[in-house]
Amino acid sequence: MSEIENKTENGSTESAGERTAGDTKDDKGLGLGVIFFIVAFVVCFLSGTLLFPKLLYSKREQPFNFDHKLHVGEAGDCDSCHYLREDGSFVGIPKLATCLDCHSEEPMGETEDEAIFAEEYVSKEKEVPWFIYSRQPDCVFFSHAAHTQSGGMDCVTCHGPIGESTSSKPYQENRITGYSRDIWGENIWGFKKNSWDRMKMDDCAECHKQETGHQGYCFQCHK
Repeated sequence: MSEIENKTENGSTESAGERTAGDTKDDKGLGLGVIFFIVAFVVCFLSGTLLFPKLLYSKREQPFNFDHKLHVGEAGDCDSCHYLREDGSFVGIPKLATCLDCHSEEPMGETEDEAIFAEEYVSKEKEVPWFIYSRQPDCVFFSHAAHTQSGGMDCVTCHGPIGESTSSKPYQENRITGYSRDIWGENIWGFKKNSWDRMKMDDCAECHKQETGHQGYCFQCHK
């Protein structure tokens, strides 16, 4: 075999070897890229699910614990404290005078929460600054009379079984909008199991569609 043929053959062998080594390096690079992508995705997923809500929402405790179950057992139902006025407007959170209709007849202070209520608010004739879980934007008008009296809806539909609670959960406020997390819902992905899991406009429209066949008009809720 001539010298030229030997060089050609050796060159072909070396080129094949280089291509094989290069293919191996490319495979390793691709594998590392896939691993890096998976790790980055998991980190971002966990950060968005666990870390982001903690950064977005601030927690505030109510002035003192309120036992709904105890009060429902004593008063009978929600209407005893959360009632409609004669003109159909909703009283909302009870004022101090409403609480004293029952509490003035007996001494308070048997529990730590009663002591706080008596010392910090009753004795000072000061309204309790409750954080309202269901507070809607100022542009939203909601008629409790239209839903509970005309529509026959139960309070549980929107507020859940709060009458069975024995403690007040923390109030979670959105740092950007200033509204309660109860409006947007606990689930960051937007899923809900119950009708009371959130109070967004889409939920109202969906309920209206199911009950009346029409999702309603803008002016019905936005005044």
